[in-house]
Amino acid sequence: MRIGTLLGLNRYPVKSMRGESLERATVEPRGVIADRLWAVLDPDGKLGSGKSTQRFRKMDGLLFCRAELAGDGVIVTLPDGARYDGDDPALAAALSGVVGRSVTLGKEGAIPHHDAAAVHVLTTASLRTLSALVGEESLDPRRFRANILLDVDGDGFVEDAWVGRRIAIGDVVLRIQAPSPRCVMVDAAQGDDLPADGRLLKLISDQNALNLGVKAEVVSAGTLIVGSPVELV
Repeated sequence: MRIGTLLGLNRYPVKSMRGESLERATVEPRGVIADRLWAVLDPDGKLGSGKSTQRFRKMDGLLFCRAELAGDGVIVTLPDGARYDGDDPALAAALSGVVGRSVTLGKEGAIPHHDAAAVHVLTTASLRTLSALVGEESLDPRRFRANILLDVDGDGFVEDAWVGRRIAIGDVVLRIQAPSPRCVMVDAAQGDDLPADGRLLKLISDQNALNLGVKAEVVSAGTLIVGSPVELV
C-alpha cells in the first residue's frame, strides 16, 4: 500500500552537529552511509551531545557547527566559518575553543554513535500536527534531525501506527521499531537561521508521550532517492 513519497533525506556525519541535505544516499545495515560516523569526544570517551547521559555529555556549541562528508573523510565548519578536514591536527584545538573544554574528533569504533536506532523517520503529518499546536504554518523539519522525511497525507502522529511493520522506499526496506523519544535538542538553536524555541519539547510530551517520529532498522540495504514512492508492507 502506497503511503507517500520520500520528501527529504539527511545525513549528519558528526553526531550533534548540523549535517547535509541529500538527493540520494546509500543505506547500509548501520544506516545512511557515514551518518553519525564521527563524534566529538571528551577525554573520558563520552560523546558530545545536546544532553548528558551515561554515554553522552552535553556540549554547547556543537549545533552551530556543520559537518559534511568528503570522500572517506569529513569536513567540519565552525561557527566563525573556519573549515577543517577531520584529520587536521588543528581541529581539536578549534573544537575545544567552541565547546569550552578539551575535546577531540573521533571515528566510530566498536560502540555505535547512534542514540538507539540506525535510521530516524519523520512524516509531514506529524510536522503539520505539531505546527498547528504551536500556531505556526510550518515548523522547520531540520529542527528534528531525522534522516528520512516522508510526505504523507493527513494529520496526527501517523508513523506511530507503523511500529512492527515495514516500509519500502525503492530497494530499501526498513522495519519500524518504536516511536522516537525526543530530548532538549528540539528546543535548541541550530545555527543562526534556526533559533531556540522553548515550546516544542513540552508540547511533544503533552501530546504524544514525548515521541516524535519513529526509529527504524535496515532490513534491506540499497539506495534512497528523493521523490521515490513509499509503501507500507
